[in-house]
Amino acid sequence: MLFSTVKTLISGGEFDAVTFLVELASLLFVVFCLLPVHEFAHAFVATKLGDDTPRLQGRLTLSPFAHIDPIGAIMIFVFGFGYAKPVPVNISKFKNPRSGFALTALAGPVSNLIMAFLSYIVGALFARFAPSASFFNLLYIFFFYAAQVNVSLAVFNLLPVPPLDGSRILAVIIPQKYYFKMLQYERYIVIVIFALLFTGVLSVPLNFINSAVSSLFMKIAFAIAGI
Repeated sequence: MLFSTVKTLISGGEFDAVTFLVELASLLFVVFCLLPVHEFAHAFVATKLGDDTPRLQGRLTLSPFAHIDPIGAIMIFVFGFGYAKPVPVNISKFKNPRSGFALTALAGPVSNLIMAFLSYIVGALFARFAPSASFFNLLYIFFFYAAQVNVSLAVFNLLPVPPLDGSRILAVIIPQKYYFKMLQYERYIVIVIFALLFTGVLSVPLNFINSAVSSLFMKIAFAIAGI
């Protein structure tokens, strides 16, 4: 991430411009191409479960401009963790409001995990069939880095705090009055999350989970590619 690059330069480490540009391209790809899929998944599942609010609000689309949240996008570039604008839903329109709300919330992180897995497979295939071509090596790095960011997005968005998807799952578990009370402090919670990421307090456990999930996906991807 950009924050890691800055720390490397400060510590006197060597700066690899090519790798940095490929990673930056991967982040742009995630923000403008894959993150919209995350939000579209929310809107699609909500619509299928009977709530037309996302469609009426213009969120049943893959256009990135309908979904990107500036602060959430900046967090992705800096920390590798972030979010987009929450998809509005009306839980009263679900046949089963509690399960419908939870399934809609889960749809986003699940879409990230699916995209991560597919990206690892594509990257592994490039590594398998074009190991010596420098251009394909860059594509290998590109897809693997995009996969890692997708895993990070899935794990991060499952944290049970607003505006993340995990808070919507939490809403199914705790009484509504406590959930709406928590929403009142959403702006302050975002600031706290920034601080915890910047100091590494939150990044350490999240990176541990990310590494475990990524390692599992990589092993399966390499097996499929025959490596």
